[in-house]
Amino acid sequence: MSEARVLTRPLGGSSLAELATRAAGGSLYPRRPVGADAWRARMEQTRRETPADWLGAIAPAIVAGGAAAHRLERVARDGGVIVTTGQQPGLFGGPVYTWSKAISALALADALEEATGTPTAPLFWAATDDADYAEASVTWVATRSGLRELRLPPAAREGVSMADLPLGDVTALLDDLAVAAGSVVYDAPLAAARDAYATSATVGAAYLGLMRRTLEPLGIGVLDASHPAVRRAAQPVLTQALRDAPRLDAALVRREDAIRSAGHEPQVSHVPGLSLVFEYAAGIKQRVPVSRAGEVARIDDAALGPNVLLRPIVERALLPTVAYMAGPGELAYFAQVGAVAEVMATPPPLALPRWSGLIIEPYVERILERYGLTIDDLRDRHDVVKRLVTKRVPGGVTKALADMREMTHRAVDALRTALGEDRRPLVDKRVVDGAEGQLMHRVDRLERRVLAAAKRREVEIVEHVDAAHAAIHPLDDPQERVLNFLPMLAREGPTLFEAMRRAARSHAESLIEAPDAIAPEQRATPIAT
Repeated sequence: MSEARVLTRPLGGSSLAELATRAAGGSLYPRRPVGADAWRARMEQTRRETPADWLGAIAPAIVAGGAAAHRLERVARDGGVIVTTGQQPGLFGGPVYTWSKAISALALADALEEATGTPTAPLFWAATDDADYAEASVTWVATRSGLRELRLPPAAREGVSMADLPLGDVTALLDDLAVAAGSVVYDAPLAAARDAYATSATVGAAYLGLMRRTLEPLGIGVLDASHPAVRRAAQPVLTQALRDAPRLDAALVRREDAIRSAGHEPQVSHVPGLSLVFEYAAGIKQRVPVSRAGEVARIDDAALGPNVLLRPIVERALLPTVAYMAGPGELAYFAQVGAVAEVMATPPPLALPRWSGLIIEPYVERILERYGLTIDDLRDRHDVVKRLVTKRVPGGVTKALADMREMTHRAVDALRTALGEDRRPLVDKRVVDGAEGQLMHRVDRLERRVLAAAKRREVEIVEHVDAAHAAIHPLDDPQERVLNFLPMLAREGPTLFEAMRRAARSHAESLIEAPDAIAPEQRATPIAT
């Protein structure tokens, strides 16, 4: 059986995200270490700044087993560090980039430990405290007949944490997921989804269960952000952020101005007057106003959580995080996180660009080879279909249409010439031009009808192009931002993770040694097969 091919692709993002990939970082980002010695020094500093009992304090929120538990315990015992990443819940694990982030953290942890000799473990921060149901409720799968959407019913209430939102019965969606996987060589991902997405689960718990079942065997621990142990450990940081709310408010306004002055646009629109802390009241997640921050800070048992700009500060206080593997949007907002760290007098977290890839499965490879197509060709499926179908139109029909165009142009040109010989033309030139346009429009319309008839006859071409386009450019977006990963993993088996890990390892090594954190293949134009 042939294996899927994994390519490294450009990560993309704004100019602010690109700035974050440079070692110097400028005034908006901390300097990134370059070389094993510099990384070793950062790792030592990270451990000194982290409580010795960090793992014991949050262990109930991780409950890792197997390879993941072993790595975390060794880090805690031997003075090591953590490489983190994370993502809010997505239906059935969400799109490919969720898994690419996890593999990126694993690859960097492996590369750092090998380069420095310091025990390093990856950890995935499952943001089950997030309330974005719009993202958590939908996913897309690529099938042999094209793209298909899987969606949960609308939520009964908005603003509810995914950890508290009931999932309901998703048996039909699980069946759709299995159908999308087709011929399965590795049932473990689908079995994990069936077990995790039980009717009694919440949206957050289902996501957490799936991620743990799939990532822990790879050595990646998964932390539940909504677990009481995390909230207890984070309480001092959240309380400080409430006490510092007026200063943080002003600092973020200044940072937005600085970002714009540098020619960029802030990733997160800070709302003056709102703190960086969420309060969970009556099951609803709401930002604490700056005007109430001091009052809420004095409530001992307040249920609190960080917003996106405070979360990296909380994570860094809880864990010996040496680096966070970030997507382009996250890289951009870490420019604002630095302002938060400065006010709160904490070490600024370091965000690094995650690895970005493209998975080309064997069935897609066969379609590309059969029709002589490249990955880039499939960006415009309509153009590809037209080109391929046109080749199947009988030569006599194609020639007759071309002759019709040529004859129409010649006849109109002859009329223009004849009219031009008369000192007083019978009709205005614009009348002739308009008539030519109408005639050519009729020829174009006739050609479209011929091609439409050819498409109906060449159903197989249309189906093949639709299938390949759905697999590589779904919704005309990058594959990793749309497609669900589980059907791919079920079709390809564990070798798919191995291929991703190899590609991500090359990227991780460039992060350790190269001044520019974006490897050449990630800056290049899209790769064509």
